[in-house]
Amino acid sequence: MEVTAIGIDLAKSVFAVSGADSSGRVVVRRQLRRAQVLSFMRGLARCVVGMEASGGAQYWARQFTALGHEVRLMSPALVMPYRKGNKTDRNDADAILEAVSRPSMRFVMVKSVAQQDLLALHRVRTQLVKNRTALCNLLRGLLRERGVVVRSGVAGLKRGLPPALADESSELSGEMRELLSEMSQWLQTLEQRIASCEARITQKFKHDERCVRLAEVPGVGPLTATALVAAVGNAQRFKNGRELSAYLGLVPRQHSSGGKTVLLGITKRGDRYLRTLLIHGARSALRQCKGDARRGWAQRISVERGPNVAAVALANKNARVLWALLTRGDHYRSTSVIRSVVLRSDSPPAVKSSRSAQLLVVKD
Repeated sequence: MEVTAIGIDLAKSVFAVSGADSSGRVVVRRQLRRAQVLSFMRGLARCVVGMEASGGAQYWARQFTALGHEVRLMSPALVMPYRKGNKTDRNDADAILEAVSRPSMRFVMVKSVAQQDLLALHRVRTQLVKNRTALCNLLRGLLRERGVVVRSGVAGLKRGLPPALADESSELSGEMRELLSEMSQWLQTLEQRIASCEARITQKFKHDERCVRLAEVPGVGPLTATALVAAVGNAQRFKNGRELSAYLGLVPRQHSSGGKTVLLGITKRGDRYLRTLLIHGARSALRQCKGDARRGWAQRISVERGPNVAAVALANKNARVLWALLTRGDHYRSTSVIRSVVLRSDSPPAVKSSRSAQLLVVKD
């Protein structure tokens, strides 16, 4: 039996499998227990294996690649239009088999164990930060119910909590003071764990030459650099910087028809965490808009369109620059030398401008 393509609907225990021959005819439809999957794939000749990029997909992709198969992961949203009939495991496997054979299909990169280890650090840190924020909000709410108001933010709470607990004139009872003291210790524990995660991320950042080069871009630090390398590796699967920016959801949505192009807000597709880091990094870079033409350009957008639009625009541009640094192995060259060039009065009409001078950006 010849099988050239396989579609696997992943699950916890029972996997649905559909296989097709070179003519596209479905010749295999099976349900496999988890322990049977590897032995089944080991008995097949080299073929294309399609799966949705869901939980456990990266593990199975590495296992099937080690067996010599060509693994292609796809976004579930792109597979859904190929499903015929009701949602069943068999129909899902058939849809995956159909989608993986489409020449225009976009695929998700298979990550290495090291990449997933680094992403796990980021995920744990993000969860710890969420827990810290929730605990701070709870502490602040409990204090406000007793007439004690502290400043917002973690730093404001840490400064305001000890005086509030020591104030005998407030409505805080002895039992409430004891409870708040325990919660304060929980907060210190969370901060220690966050600092531990950040130290481990910084350590990995220092030992990865790619991350160090990426951090040369204004608005990119150890968190953004390591998260990007963990998510896209060397970014070789993107044809250009715009594809990476689109993958991160930083390009505008379109609603165009009849030859009229209408651009809307950004798509917000892809990795929300990485997009958030790039936008927050761009906000930080906008505050230090001195000497760099790129940030000066973003500052002018901020004046005309507002700081949020400027931050997203700079994040979009940073994503394209980061793609170039990853794929070419270059170092960031700042456009910090800007000089004014006055047009000569004898310039041809096509060159003359309504302004008396133009800015010429010269790379260092």
